[in-house]
Amino acid sequence: MASWTRCRVCGATRSGALRTLDTVCRETPAAAATLSNVAPLSSVPIDVLSDVLNDQIRLIACFDRSNRICSELRTDPPVLSSPRKDHPVQAPPDPGTWGYNSGGPVRQPFLHELVSCLHAPTVALSAADGQIRPAGAQGVLCHERRVLSELRVTVDGHEPEPAGHGLRAAGHATFTGIVRHLGDPTADPTVRLERTRTARPDGIQERLHLVNSSRGPIAATVRLHLAADFATTDQIKYGDSPTGARVTAHDDGVTWSDGGLRVDITASPGGALEPAAVGVVLAWTVELAARSSWTVTVDVAVAFVGEPPPGAFAPADGPGWDTVTVAGRPDLARLARQSVDDLTALALTDPLAAGDTFLAAGSPWFFTLFGRDSLWAARLSLPLGTDLARGTLRTLARRQGRRHDPRTAQAPGKILHEVRIESAVAAGLPPVYFGTVDATALWVCLLHDAWRWGLDDGDVAGLLDPLEAALRWLTEEADPDGDGFLEYVDETGAGLANQGWKDSGDSIQFPDGSIAEPPIALSEAQAYAHEAALSGAALLDAFGRPGSKRLRDWAAELRDRFAAAFWVIDEQGRFPAIALDGAKTPVDTATSNLGHLLGTGLLRPDEAAVVAERLGRPDLDAGYGLRTMSADAAGFNPLGYHAGSIWPHDTAIAVRGLARDGHSSVAAVLADGLLRAAPDFGHRLPELFAGTDARAGEPVLAYPAACRPQAWSAAAVITLLQTAVGLTADVPNGTLTVAPDPAFRDWFPLRVDGLRVAGHPLAVAVGADGRAEARTTAPVRVRLPDPADTVAG
Repeated sequence: MASWTRCRVCGATRSGALRTLDTVCRETPAAAATLSNVAPLSSVPIDVLSDVLNDQIRLIACFDRSNRICSELRTDPPVLSSPRKDHPVQAPPDPGTWGYNSGGPVRQPFLHELVSCLHAPTVALSAADGQIRPAGAQGVLCHERRVLSELRVTVDGHEPEPAGHGLRAAGHATFTGIVRHLGDPTADPTVRLERTRTARPDGIQERLHLVNSSRGPIAATVRLHLAADFATTDQIKYGDSPTGARVTAHDDGVTWSDGGLRVDITASPGGALEPAAVGVVLAWTVELAARSSWTVTVDVAVAFVGEPPPGAFAPADGPGWDTVTVAGRPDLARLARQSVDDLTALALTDPLAAGDTFLAAGSPWFFTLFGRDSLWAARLSLPLGTDLARGTLRTLARRQGRRHDPRTAQAPGKILHEVRIESAVAAGLPPVYFGTVDATALWVCLLHDAWRWGLDDGDVAGLLDPLEAALRWLTEEADPDGDGFLEYVDETGAGLANQGWKDSGDSIQFPDGSIAEPPIALSEAQAYAHEAALSGAALLDAFGRPGSKRLRDWAAELRDRFAAAFWVIDEQGRFPAIALDGAKTPVDTATSNLGHLLGTGLLRPDEAAVVAERLGRPDLDAGYGLRTMSADAAGFNPLGYHAGSIWPHDTAIAVRGLARDGHSSVAAVLADGLLRAAPDFGHRLPELFAGTDARAGEPVLAYPAACRPQAWSAAAVITLLQTAVGLTADVPNGTLTVAPDPAFRDWFPLRVDGLRVAGHPLAVAVGADGRAEARTTAPVRVRLPDPADTVAG
């Protein structure tokens, strides 16, 4: 997932890593800086400034292409205009969002305590009491804009006090608040406000239900406080001042519009419009007899003014899956139910082909197409059916690179990294960006795996031309210096500094904490490419196209080169480095990237055994999943984005690879760790969480700014279930294998319904004794460990 960083000097938003002043200054002695909040140091040479600031202030700064540090420092938040009717309305900034001015951390708003109610591309983020206040990330977001920054209810000027809330589904939330100043003169609450929120692709519906359970009548004024700042997701993240929107009142509500997007708020029954310092207020005078209630329904509808812009994806009803049920393990059942519900809520459709569905990467920042994330989510979800894979493959193939463009990192055959609505992206960033080293190989792997799960031959044949283009990029263009490895470097200074899945600035670091210099050859990029070459060769052979031998030879040579160049040794033994830096030095930090090498064929059996053993050690296995970086590294931080945290999809990929290479005991331990952590997140696994130590009794700890739900995190449980029951599809050869893994014996008995193979329903059951049963109408022969138990298809 892309990592965006704010420069603490000029305030500009940049993607990827920004270098620290005390590192860059040694490289740029001619540069100068103006840092008025540190000292009046304008025009001081940066090499001198470095001596003063080094190890005292690690100031993150951005540099232009001439390697001069930015020269302006914003010291105060922008002044907000006084809003009034028919003029732009802007919400005040969240207090403290300007913390970067002091040289302190960038204060991205926290998400972990917010209630998320979503149906892509819409999400409502509120406090636990249901109120949406003009603070932090709270709001109703749609099409990368915050179309409502306030949705707050008061009764006679009092906010109801929270009594409870719940999610009935990803897009259906309920909240109950007590109205304590009304009702009977007893300790028992007798008046309450019940809120029901339903998310839709084009907005939300809010139902307010005031209930009088007291013995006498009540009278109250219910007010709904509304505001819309139309901030982009980047502006919300970094506290920038939005441009605002024009508000217009009408008979039954109000409308805001910024010229490109509009939001209509209507209420039934309609309320009286009252003046407000910010936004508008709808008010109702309510009189209730004893034991009666009153209801108002508020509709928030979002639409483009004119045609949708490029980069705006259409809503989808879902990925087209059957209802998935899991029996035998209540914790697995809850995790699977929540995860599939979240995946359904994240579904979007390509506006160029309405039948092609893919998964948005995550809420709230990534309601769009992400090459790597969307591909992995579809791949991990293949046991639920191939429709999602088909839609994801086609949507990306339509946008496959056609020409060389350094600004966007586009190249012929390359699969993109992300797509954005142009008006919502940070300045200088292209709305369609190809800065990813691995999405192209992952596209090939998904096509191959979907074919094995029964994707129709006609659908596969329609993607063979994009397949060959992708394979040409992998084997001919992904190695710019000709050393035989895929590598990346951002040539523009405005793109991602790191272009693998760990794309934050400090993710590729040596054990002493120093940052690797580009170009970077990631270990897992080589593994994906090796698997893609073999997978592509199999597809070319199956569909009568030439070129398979060349791909197999290329893969074999890559395997040999990797073995010679990447293996390193530390006090715990041998393992493959995370990367080679620009000087071809192995970056010898032990990381979770090791898990991505397994199951790809890149490692020989003895090498895979070494990697499996290393993944099971306590510096990487935290007991809640796999840490992104070894706890023994100098740069380890359990709350580091890619420097010690746990990413559920990362652990699931390692589990998958471990099992494929025959190391299921380590796989089961890692899978159990994720199940141990899931209840702390209400069985909605987030993008990432802290790499705390379960064995030491440390609790599960949220990463406060993590997206939740996140597509590949939600898809992780599907792969865990597939691994436990040993499910392998090979539809082209007419077989489906179910081989329950004894290492997962604590997961049994287990039954999973709602799976699909070759377009047909599939149910799998494993008894407490490990004996398996599978039922499907697909044209395949089901292979079980004991031939006597085989169920004919």
